[in-house]
Amino acid sequence: MKNKLRELREARGLTQEELAKILGVTRQTIIAIEKGKYDPSLRLAFKIARFFGVKIEDIFIYEGD
Repeated sequence: MKNKLRELREARGLTQEELAKILGVTRQTIIAIEKGKYDPSLRLAFKIARFFGVKIEDIFIYEGD
């Protein structure tokens, strides 16, 4: 699954570490999500979307199986 997390994070001027602290996850989790190596839980996806004030679909792009 592709995502726009890095673009949103950088637009807010946040480091990966800062965003991780805000969301209550590790910096490694943010790195893995941004690289597309890890799909967040639904709970974390909602938390990310809420923080940025957008819908989940605006951040995470499902490309099918």
